Parts: sequence; structure tokens; C-alpha cells
Amino acid sequence: MATPSTPQPSFSPRRKWSIAFSVTLATIAVFAILVGINYLSTKYFFKRIYLSGDTQVRLSPRTLSVLKGLTNDVEVTIYYLRDEPNSIYPDIVNLLQEYQARSSRVKVTTVDYLHQPDVAAALVAGLGMGSTTNKDFVIFNSGGHVGIVPGALLSAYKYDWQQSTDQDDAKLSVTRKRVAFNGEMLFTSQLFALTQAKPLTAYFLLGHGERSPTDTSEVQGAHKLAQVFHRNFIRTEKLDNLLGTNAVPLDCNLLVIDGPAGEFQPIELEKISQYLDQGGRLFALFDRYSVEHQIGLEKVLAKWNVRVTHETVRDRENATDQSGDWFGVGALTVHDVMKPILGKQLEMVLPRPIERIQAPASPGADEPLVTELAFSGTNSVLVGAPTAAPRGYPLMVAVEKGVPKGVATERGATRMLITGDSMFLDNQIIDFSVNEDFAESAVNWLLERTTLLEGLGPRPVMEYQILMNPGQLRAVNGLLLGAIPGGILLFGGLVWLRRRR
Repeated sequence: MATPSTPQPSFSPRRKWSIAFSVTLATIAVFAILVGINYLSTKYFFKRIYLSGDTQVRLSPRTLSVLKGLTNDVEVTIYYLRDEPNSIYPDIVNLLQEYQARSSRVKVTTVDYLHQPDVAAALVAGLGMGSTTNKDFVIFNSGGHVGIVPGALLSAYKYDWQQSTDQDDAKLSVTRKRVAFNGEMLFTSQLFALTQAKPLTAYFLLGHGERSPTDTSEVQGAHKLAQVFHRNFIRTEKLDNLLGTNAVPLDCNLLVIDGPAGEFQPIELEKISQYLDQGGRLFALFDRYSVEHQIGLEKVLAKWNVRVTHETVRDRENATDQSGDWFGVGALTVHDVMKPILGKQLEMVLPRPIERIQAPASPGADEPLVTELAFSGTNSVLVGAPTAAPRGYPLMVAVEKGVPKGVATERGATRMLITGDSMFLDNQIIDFSVNEDFAESAVNWLLERTTLLEGLGPRPVMEYQILMNPGQLRAVNGLLLGAIPGGILLFGGLVWLRRRR
């Protein structure tokens, strides 16, 4: 009887070690290639591709400009619960991860104060907050300079009255619906503030009936306008008058004259003229309350080829009330100030025409550039001259004058923005239409902060609703709870039977 031969091994030990070495080497090579591709794509060839228009987080040009200009590292800490129901934490994380993807200077971490109590306590103590009730905020830290965005400011809500569904209960309840996410607006502002070497200061001149930046009353106050400055990290101060030894402060980056009604003294006008000649910035808002008399500023502005007309404009064709005093202004010039609101309308109340004085046929090199920015409708009339032919009237102008070559000025190039209405930026009306957006754009143009000229506002919250009748709901439930799991089980059973044979 023949002895059965011993089966030979499929692979010799040497062959096995050779295969193992090859597989290991190939794995290392693939891993190295992937790391290299990721490094190159992050550093030099970064391009984010969005597969869905609904889930993408597109950063505004303003945010991209700020991120590109970062020269210091910024540590961002999200102090939130990760898994709290109905939390905006996912929105915050997705947005800040996009910031991190766009700039290697931004580092984002999360501290969950419920699951990381020790880390949370140390963080809060380091900020000097010292209370466990302080929660839900985002911290920006750059070289020891800290800015905090409270979570309560990150969402905008709409409140409505809702009737009870109980027929025996006629009570009304207030419902709250989240309509916008303010994350990008607040986060970008914090980044910009932390990277500025020196804060800018705007002075509100008082003493002639002007609105005060600290006044919260509806018609006479400019508190909300001051908040626009603060949101763009510009300090606001009050300048009581320019009489006696008072002068425009050396740290004044922008002089605001909001709704003057009283007459300026000659010494004040002289100091304002000197300030402008030295490269000052001026935001002057006239209104109907000084239309019947001269206040002196008109002569100062006339030297800069700007005419302040002593009339008011009524535009019934674009009016939002029956009188025509309150109307929309949509005829806007393509200018850096107006670009963020082109295609929209400002709301103004009986504005005064502010015109460009006809420049000489051959203007000199030092002539200021005056641009008329906004116009009333073509059928507008003057309240004091109702028989005049209807036409469109310019309602605001921008003035620019660069520094002549070889001439040193204390402040730089002169910029001015003159409007025929001040009420459209008071506490009552600034929230209407795009008035506040205009104020923000105007302030940043006057201060030559080009990175902030692109409009940046709340991101609307999209809400989707699926409507199904009972039959469709049963079909979906059958598909999700029966057909899909059953199909998987059937396929697994067939595979098992096949291998049993």
C-alpha cells in the first residue's frame, strides 16, 4: 500500500516574509501619499466642494478677507453642551470649522461643561466669570486678548401670539420661532477686533441740537447708530462743543454731526474747516428742522463743492404713507458706500436735497471728488416750491480728496458723507428696510476699512416641512420598518444557505 505524500506548504517562510514586507511597504507608501496630498491641498490647492446647496456653509467675502488678513493665531473655544436637544451647537461647530478650514491661524476646540467639569471650571475661572451659571458662549483668544460672544446673541427669534387649541380655554400664548443665525456676523467682528493694533474713535459733536449717541429715546436718540459703530469696533465719544479752547481731538478718526438745528459759532466753523483740511473724516446728517435758517455748516461744505439746499423733498410715487413725506429711495449710485444695498431701498423722511456744485470746466488737481449717491423718484416735488417741475433730487453725497504729493497732513485723505435726512438713522427708523446696513457701510467707507464694506448680516434659518397623508405615512413606515430590514435579512439568509451547501 502506497504511503500518502505529505502536502507541500503553499508558501515557503521566505515567501511569506516577502509578501508581508511588500504589503507593509505598500501600506506605508499609500499612507504617505494620502498625507502628502492632504498637506498640499490644505496649504496650496485648497478647494472645498459642496455636494448640497442646503448644507453648505458659504462664508461671505468680508469674512474671507478678514481670515486672509490674520497674522496672529486665534484660539476659539466653544463652551457648550454637545448633545443638548434643540441646541445651536451644530450650527456653531459647522461655521467655525469652515473658518478653521480657510485659515491655519484659527484653532477650534469645544469644552462641554457637563462632561468636562474640571476643564470648564478652570476655563471660567481663568476668564474671571466665577459662576457656573455662565454658560453657552464662544471665546476668541489671540495673544491674551479675549473676546466673548454670548450664545443668547447668536439667534434671532420671531414672537407670535397663538390661540389655545382647547375650546374651553380662550387664553393666548406666545410662541417663539428661530428665524436667523447671527454667528458669522458676530464671529467675524470678534476676529477683526482682536487683530486691530489700535481702536478707532468717532466723536459725536453736540451743542447745536444734535442727537446723542447715549440717548435711547426714539426720535431724538442716536443710541442704535452708536451700536453700529460699536459692532464694527469703533469707540464713540461725545464732544460737547468746539467753543473756547475745545478743538477736534487728535484721536478723532471720524467726526459725526447728527441732526444739527442750532447755529454754529464762527470759531467752531473755523475748527471744523481746519480739521477737514488736515484730512479729517466727517459724517454730517442734516434734516428738515434746520431747513428754514442757516446754521453755518453750509458755508464750510460749499468750499468742498457741496450745496445743502433749504428745501425738503416729497415723493408720493414711492411713499409709504399718504402724505408722501416718508418714502423709499431706490435710485442709488454704484459707489463703494452703496454696493452692499444696491437693488434695495432706503427709507427717508422729508429729506433735503444735497447737491454737487458744478465743478469748473478745468478743475485743478486739488479739487475734491463729489459723488451724488441717492436720488428721489423722478416725480418728486419740493415742499416749499410745489409749482416747480417734478424731478429726481439728489439726497446725499460722498466727498473724497486725496493727499497732494509732497504734502504731509496730520490725518491723511479727507472723506465726507453728507445726507439730507438724519431721522432715517435715529432709534425709531434705523431698523427699517436697509437703513442700518447703509449706516454700517457708510462708517466703514469713511474710515477706509475696505475689509468690512461687504455686507454681512444674519443668516436666515431654513425650515423644511414634509406633508404626507395617512396612506403615504403607512407606506413610508412599511418601507423603513419592514422592507429595508427584511431585505437585508433575506440577503443574509441566502448567503448563509449558499455557504452551507
